Amino acid sequence: VLEPGNCWLQQGKNGRCQVLYMPGMSREECCRSGRLGTSWTEEDVPNSTLFRWMIFNGGAPNCIPCKETCDNVDCGPGKRCKMNRRSKPRCVCAPDCSNITWKGPVCGSDGKTYKDECALLKSKCKGHPDLDVQYQGKCKKTCRDVLCPGSSTCVVDQTNNAYCVTCNRICPEVTSPEQYLCGNDGIIYASACHLRRATCLLGRSIGVAYEGKCIKAKSCEDIQCSAGKKCLWDARMSRGRCSLCDETCPESRTDEAVCASDNTTYPSECAMKQAACSLGVLLEVKHSGSCNCK
Repeated sequence: VLEPGNCWLQQGKNGRCQVLYMPGMSREECCRSGRLGTSWTEEDVPNSTLFRWMIFNGGAPNCIPCKETCDNVDCGPGKRCKMNRRSKPRCVCAPDCSNITWKGPVCGSDGKTYKDECALLKSKCKGHPDLDVQYQGKCKKTCRDVLCPGSSTCVVDQTNNAYCVTCNRICPEVTSPEQYLCGNDGIIYASACHLRRATCLLGRSIGVAYEGKCIKAKSCEDIQCSAGKKCLWDARMSRGRCSLCDETCPESRTDEAVCASDNTTYPSECAMKQAACSLGVLLEVKHSGSCNCK
């Protein structure tokens, strides 16, 4: 007769069994799945002892891992079993890259450039399940050289990064006036969906000036911003917009100087935004580099 023991989902770094899967289970039954990490303890102990082990002792002693080698280990799709430095079998990310035809860099949906699609798939496996390829080539600042796949359209967002998005043709009817938004173009949008659709069809960011319908404001005093935002006045267009003013600029020597719309050179785009917030005026990047040299 097989003495029932306890089945656990992992063996901790301390060598003890952790995360109880099922008490009163034989080793054979516990280890049948082929799942890596499953472990077993032989001692038939009362629940109170199991509880004490788990809470105070960092797991159960005399832990026997089901798998000592990579034989018959099922790691699931995109992973494979590999012996680590401590001679323990471990599942590591190993996506199937054999069908990838494009060998160059790709731009991910997180706005980061990956050296190739395989590197992106590895990152996706390591804890970014929503990560996908947006378009081939490095991430761009303009839509000029971006070829979006399928029916998606290239849009430049407010941070000047090019993204591929699918234009939503239908927006639900607006039932409450709270959904109205005033766009940075001075146009009233019935909802966030309507603004997104207009942005998509235009191909560049419009952005929200403030919530509610656009008003004929004489200065920022007329505009109510939601919590955490401050009104910045756009003197050129005689309208205000609400902006987040909580940016702290990292100490970085790699930042590129920018020439702003007030014809002042700032050490970085972040420094320009900070100046805009303290002045209460809208500043935008005219071009990279100092204002003296185009």
